[in-house]
Amino acid sequence: MAERSNDQPLRVDHLQADLVGRSLRGGAITFGAQGVKVAIQFGTVMVLSRLLPPQVFGLMAMIAALTEVLDQIKDFGLSAATIQKTDITHEQVTALFWINSAIGATVALLLFAGAPLLAQFYGQPELTDIARWLALAFVISGATTQHWALLRRQMRFRAAASIDVGSELLGMATAVVAALGGAGIWALVAQRLAYSGAAMLASWSMSRWRPGWPRRCPGMKSLLTFGGSVTGNGIINILARNIDQVLIGWYWGPVSLGFYERAYKLLMSPINTVTVPLYSVGMPTLSRLHDDPERYRRAYLSLSEKLAMLTVPAAALMVVTSDWIVVLLLGAQWRDSGPIVGWLGLAAALLPVAVITGLLFLTQDRATELFKVAALGSAVSLVSILIGLPFGAVGVAASFALGSTFVRVPVSFWLAGRKGPVTIADLYRSIVPSVVAGCAVFATVSVLRHLPGVEAASPIVALMLCGCAALAVTLLSFGCIPQSRRALMSIGHISSQILHYRKAGA
Repeated sequence: MAERSNDQPLRVDHLQADLVGRSLRGGAITFGAQGVKVAIQFGTVMVLSRLLPPQVFGLMAMIAALTEVLDQIKDFGLSAATIQKTDITHEQVTALFWINSAIGATVALLLFAGAPLLAQFYGQPELTDIARWLALAFVISGATTQHWALLRRQMRFRAAASIDVGSELLGMATAVVAALGGAGIWALVAQRLAYSGAAMLASWSMSRWRPGWPRRCPGMKSLLTFGGSVTGNGIINILARNIDQVLIGWYWGPVSLGFYERAYKLLMSPINTVTVPLYSVGMPTLSRLHDDPERYRRAYLSLSEKLAMLTVPAAALMVVTSDWIVVLLLGAQWRDSGPIVGWLGLAAALLPVAVITGLLFLTQDRATELFKVAALGSAVSLVSILIGLPFGAVGVAASFALGSTFVRVPVSFWLAGRKGPVTIADLYRSIVPSVVAGCAVFATVSVLRHLPGVEAASPIVALMLCGCAALAVTLLSFGCIPQSRRALMSIGHISSQILHYRKAGA
């Protein structure tokens, strides 16, 4: 009887009647929550950067490069399998839960046992104890994966957003309190453990599903194959995203890595602000539109176009004003991160648009092809990083940015658009107006910041002036391009729809 009642949280047929409304409300909730989360992260970055030295962040980044890979292995793509599969059963989700839990425990044991080797690789003995404490987070998160996936499968975006924001807030508060108490790097360790624990407790509390006892069940082969393909892609993407920090830490040491890591964090938070909620909303929405190619194409291109409209002009502003941004957010002692932020800003312009092409592969059941994209992207990143490594952290950032923008993005578009309703030409057309606007922002702010009045102003005043000018130029550029003008008008239409569906759902 208990197992029959557990089938209810797995059903998705009732979502079809209000798919548009749920997607719009979910998008608004998810983006709003992500904005709150990023505000928390930025506030904590500003506080912790003033409480802890660069070496602390460098040491944590050395471990983070490995733990991100292990976190992907722990998930094994099984959360995506739960979301994507229309007719998944309680028995199958139970099996996936126990598999995730077992992998999480195994990964934790491997990290605990291998901690001395990690410390030896970097030549930093203190990494042994740090890595062993962080291993506990994998045991906790392994038991969270399926409950979190079921919330997204059911498009319960409000519950998922509250868990994410609440856990982030608890983790950040823990880190700040510990840092104020003189805990040093252990403040960052406490942050990770607090986040994982809060997410597990909240996910189990809000999800109505409970696992049964582990046993064999049919249909697992396809789920594990799908999950394995997603995992392979995820691992390669994470390696490509973290190999720069691994090599900088090994070649230049924790201080240089600390400057690079803080700059990278400033860029990754805005990127995650948009890409994470787009995956959260886009995955279930596009999966339900799989049998309607034209609606699918319009839905995806709407996501891609609006994402580029947000990221490209903002990245152009960041490239030109990176020195002011670093001083304001991190403090004067972090000035060496300024050039790194500037170069990574170039990568941040279009990389998020390339990242969300993964939705095309996942929702079209092309997970095996996604592995090729990840492999090629990783190869581009690795070659770029190796070229820049002898020139320090700034050289790595410059080489990575150029490789990502002019090689990785085109390759992603080419592979994603070869099949399915969304073509290669569609992908390029969706970003052209934003590139035009970004170039206009770059030129305008480059001239403005060297005017005598702006140059003599304080960083915060100068940045506000340049930001207002960038916003005006962006809106003017989009207003002059019919495609973007329609997109801007559709944002207002979406807002009215959200209000309509919210009232209708009340």
